[in-house]
Amino acid sequence: MSRLPLTAGFIPLTDAAPLIIAREMGFAAAEGLDLILRPAPSWSRLRDDLAFGQVDAAHLLSPMPVAMTLGLGSVPLAVDVAQVMSVCGEMIGVSRAIADRMRANGHDFALDDPRSAGKALLASVRGPLRIGVPFPFSMHTELLFYWIETIAGMIPPELDIHTVPPPRMAEALAAGEIDAFSVGEPWGSIAVELGAGELLLPGSAIWSHAPDKVLAFRHESVQADSDLPARLMRAVWRAGAWLADPGNLLPAAEILAAPHHVGVRADILERSLFGRFVIAPSGETRVVRQFLDFGGLTPFPWRSQGEWIAARLARRHGLDPVMARKIGREVFRSDLYRRYLGPAGAQMPGASAKVEGALDETLELHTGQGKMSLARNRFFDGRVFDPDLP
Repeated sequence: MSRLPLTAGFIPLTDAAPLIIAREMGFAAAEGLDLILRPAPSWSRLRDDLAFGQVDAAHLLSPMPVAMTLGLGSVPLAVDVAQVMSVCGEMIGVSRAIADRMRANGHDFALDDPRSAGKALLASVRGPLRIGVPFPFSMHTELLFYWIETIAGMIPPELDIHTVPPPRMAEALAAGEIDAFSVGEPWGSIAVELGAGELLLPGSAIWSHAPDKVLAFRHESVQADSDLPARLMRAVWRAGAWLADPGNLLPAAEILAAPHHVGVRADILERSLFGRFVIAPSGETRVVRQFLDFGGLTPFPWRSQGEWIAARLARRHGLDPVMARKIGREVFRSDLYRRYLGPAGAQMPGASAKVEGALDETLELHTGQGKMSLARNRFFDGRVFDPDLP
């Protein structure tokens, strides 16, 4: 039987797994799709590939569709978030020189104390602090600013943000182009493997349930053809459910390790999939609970997530916050998710928005679909974001 071709762009990262697994484990084929995966060298290239129709769908940083729709960094283009592909998965790391100074000052690199880590980092900086991020409009950037501003009471004038594509991050640290980074795995672990740096803090320590990557389509293509997006959404959702089974993570690492996918050794990819990290060239290890998540309610595109992102972008870029928050809500298409994945059996919450940061522990709900879990959702400073408040 002939299959419908669909091209999806991605960046070589562990969290591209739902797209890659959708193809390699046959979930896309079961939907009648010939899923063609196209790796991109940078987020700006992938943004342009989606904007100009070189790909039909893309694995994007969660703030990118909101920024594109707002016209930040590019000509305005309406882009829809059909589902969240992964939650968390970011890792902050520092150069060996900074790590040595932090350790000399008594920091233990426990990976679970954002306040201690932030204070130790700022106290160890000599001159400008050059931090690499994968893209200006990324959860990495938002969490970094949120964290440092909370610790310092302001954005320090010596903070110097550099945009570095994820596969180049470890190389940039080793070359002395940056002093620290926030990047998706496995590229933080690669910096450790090269002996260039140490891991300081996972993004999940700043916001425990931050939407990191999303499956995105041009709004006009969703409006014109509901069939192809629906097929890909079902395939990616089933791949995420497959990845949520710990028994599938070892074969997943082998699949992702292929040169045309992530192209990094399977044992390094396993670190982020299992949350077990080698944090320093000395071999020191740490376990990070729920470092990266794909299953359960993770794929649901909460309107409040889009609104939080838009509020942060508006604040940093001087946009009208009311307009921005409205667009952020509209970009995260919980209606599409309900329409196309509800009949497939995906868990559906009763509401499409929630108070972000309000759950200190996982909340078990009993619904007509059976038991449903709302994951721990907490900002490290205890603040909350209520979409019903201005």
